[in-house]
Amino acid sequence: MTIHVNRELLDGALDAIRQSPQSDGVVKMIVCRPAVGEREVLPEAELSVELGLVGDNWAARWSGREAQRQRHLDMQINLMNSRVIDSLTAGDMTRWPLAGDQLFVDFDLSEDNLPAGTKIKVGEAVLEVTSEPHLGCSKFKQRFGRDAVLFVNSDLGKQLKLRGINARVITPGVVTNGGVISKLAPF
Repeated sequence: MTIHVNRELLDGALDAIRQSPQSDGVVKMIVCRPAVGEREVLPEAELSVELGLVGDNWAARWSGREAQRQRHLDMQINLMNSRVIDSLTAGDMTRWPLAGDQLFVDFDLSEDNLPAGTKIKVGEAVLEVTSEPHLGCSKFKQRFGRDAVLFVNSDLGKQLKLRGINARVITPGVVTNGGVISKLAPF
């Protein structure tokens, strides 16, 4: 039986979520989506400028139209705060991959900490946070419940990026589960 956490419990998790590390965090889970509806939890993954997470179906969803191509590149890698997904799943890590994100990190993904254009190092790879919004959708609602969507899509949820962020790979490299994620100083 699937448990959907209610809004009161989710709101109660905000203090812990806000205490996520702001400069150096940890990769808690790596998920590859080899095909629609499929998820594979990996101990490590290669991030590629051309392919995103190697083996993931992101590249297969690419569109030839230039405007859509650019938007699609801005959604190459999806990151979600592990404290948020842990709250949404009542601590059931086996349900984390259902969110559809590739990287779950104990890291502050908020607008204040990681505005669009910020570069973050994840393992050997460098990502750039994009301005493309990452919001809860009908699939998210089905998997985690109505209160979860209202929580992540609220004004505060959008500011804290509770649903997560989109990024693109700018320097390829390997990322490992348990590896470091860090914010790079502006150049």
